[in-house]
Amino acid sequence: MIEVEVKARIDSFEDIEKRLNELGALKTKKEFQEDIYFNSPVVDFAKTDEALRIRTTIKEGNERIFITYKGPKIDKKSKTRKEIEMGIDDSEKCAGIFEAIGFERVRAVRKNRQYFSYENFEISLDDVEGLDPYMEIEIALEDGSDYSDAQNSIFELFSKLGIEDGFERTSYLELLENIY
Repeated sequence: MIEVEVKARIDSFEDIEKRLNELGALKTKKEFQEDIYFNSPVVDFAKTDEALRIRTTIKEGNERIFITYKGPKIDKKSKTRKEIEMGIDDSEKCAGIFEAIGFERVRAVRKNRQYFSYENFEISLDDVEGLDPYMEIEIALEDGSDYSDAQNSIFELFSKLGIEDGFERTSYLELLENIY
């Protein structure tokens, strides 16, 4: 899967949520996420622009856990990249396996995320511990698909929502690493 994603810093969740409602976007869910990031013993993911994480999500008391690999960003305008994800049962056992084969735990990123659906877009409002408010808009495409039209439509949606700047290609992990 190719994840075409653009993120922007926003002034307030309330203002953007109002604009999303006016546009006709539907709030689909709200959940807490904890991402534990790892670095490879072979290559430095910070230098190769890759990511490996274990994500635990909690929604209405239900917990789900995933391993996600994100490949390097494939353009200069967005966070578009290949993503591979699979469900697992136990985050600590998985982390133990990663560490036993040489992966190093880098940092945890915790956030409360509200999801909205609009046309073929998934929109999230992200309240990340230690960061300003952010919004992400993404479209998932099949591997090998041309992503330029999807990327342009994401920027058009940001514009409809009154967001013309504050775009960020840096991950939440990198933003937190740069602060602390």
